[in-house]
Amino acid sequence: MSLAVVVHAAGDLRLDPIESSGLGPQDALVDIEYGGICGSDLHYVKHGAAGLSILKDPLILGHEVAGRIAALGSEVSGFEVGQAVAIHPATVCGECEFCTSGRPNLCGSVRYLGSAAYRPHTQGAFAAQKIVPAGQLRPVPEGVSTRLASVAEPLGVAIHAVNRAGSVEGKTVLVNGAGPIGVLVVAAARKAGAARVVASDLASASLEIARRMGADDVVNLAEGGSLPETDVVFEASGAPPAVTSVLRAVKRGGVVVQVGNLPAGTLEVSLAELVFREIDYRGTFRFIDEISTALEYLAEGLDVEPMLTHEFPVDDAVEAFRVAGDRSTGSSKVLLKF
Repeated sequence: MSLAVVVHAAGDLRLDPIESSGLGPQDALVDIEYGGICGSDLHYVKHGAAGLSILKDPLILGHEVAGRIAALGSEVSGFEVGQAVAIHPATVCGECEFCTSGRPNLCGSVRYLGSAAYRPHTQGAFAAQKIVPAGQLRPVPEGVSTRLASVAEPLGVAIHAVNRAGSVEGKTVLVNGAGPIGVLVVAAARKAGAARVVASDLASASLEIARRMGADDVVNLAEGGSLPETDVVFEASGAPPAVTSVLRAVKRGGVVVQVGNLPAGTLEVSLAELVFREIDYRGTFRFIDEISTALEYLAEGLDVEPMLTHEFPVDDAVEAFRVAGDRSTGSSKVLLKF
C-alpha cells in the first residue's frame, strides 16, 4: 500500500492509498523519489481534461519521474536493485508504420503514464512506488541526482522540438514562451549550437529564468517589447494569438516549430505569412528517445537548477499544484519529493 496523487475530477485532487499490482517477469518496481508537475497534470486538475484527453475515472498523475529500483522481475537483465533510473513514460505497439520507421512517438496506440487519452486511463507515477516494464527504464548517469533526473522527460521534449527544426547550429533562435518547456528549449538550442537565443514572455520572472538557462536576450511582451526576426522560432506558449505573431517574426524561408499545446477546436490564426514568406510550420509531439540524450546532457553539466523553483513533499501535493498553476508565485518547474 502506498500513497498516490490522484485527480478525481476538475478541482478534486487527493492523496489516495493504492495497492501495487503484481510484479511481472519483465517488470521493475521503482521507488519514486522525485516527480515534476507538468502542464498536462495541471490541466487535468483545473479542467478535468488535457487537450482532447477527457478525465472519466480517477487518474494517478505524473510522468516526469526518477527514483531507484526496488525489485526486478525474473527475466530482467542489465539493471540492479538500488540503481537510479528515470522512466520513459510511453509504451508503444512496436509494429505500426511509425514504430517501424523511427517515429514511435506518433504510434496510434501509444499509452503514456498519467494520461486519460484512453479508457481505462493509463495510471501515472506520482506514487511512492511504480511498476513499469523494464524497457521503460533509463539509467541515470553517475553524478546526476534523481532530483535532476526527474527533469529528463521534459528536457527530452525540448530536445525533440529542437531536432524538429533541423540544424540550429550558427542560427538565430527565438523561443516564445518561457515556461518550463520554453526555458528547456532555450537550453537545448544553446546546446545544439545556436548562435543567438532570444526568449520572449509576459512575465519578468520567467524571462530571468530563461536568461539563466542560456538566453542571450529577453523580450518582455507585457512591457511593449517586440519580437525580433530570427532564423528559427519555437512557439512554446500555446497561446493562439502567438502563432500569428511568430509567423510574422520569423525570417523569410524560416522555420516555426509549434511546441506549446494549442487549445482544441477552431482557432483564429492568420496564415497568410506561411504562404507569401514560404515559412515551414512544424509540429512537435513528446519525444522518441531523447530522454536518454537529456540524461547525457545532465551528466555533461547542463544546468537546469534555475528552473527548479519549488519543491514540496508529496503530502503537500495540493499546495504544490496550486503554486505550479499560479505564475504570480514565480514558479517554473515544481517538484514533488516522495
